[in-house]
Amino acid sequence: MTLGLIITQTDPETVFNALRLALYSLKQGDKVRIFLSGQGVEIDQIEDAKFDVKGAAKEVLDAGGEFLACGVCLRLRNSEGSDVCPLSTLKDHYEIVRDSDRLVTL
Repeated sequence: MTLGLIITQTDPETVFNALRLALYSLKQGDKVRIFLSGQGVEIDQIEDAKFDVKGAAKEVLDAGGEFLACGVCLRLRNSEGSDVCPLSTLKDHYEIVRDSDRLVTL
């Protein structure tokens, strides 16, 4: 299965749980593609004592998950991206929606 996640927010608990689902799915042998849009492109700036979002994102990357981030959203924030937020396009967003067997939006 291919799981697509669209993350558009920075609530630590919500994003952490989405990343937990992504990691679990990867461990089941699924392909996981995550598109970050809007506030979601700020994922690598989330700091929270209870929810280690940065650590969870690294685990997803290390397990073979793929992150893509809206280039327009990054530029609006004067960011060039990062490992977790690589500069991507609307075409990438479209392909995740088109190609995913299951799509979760947050």
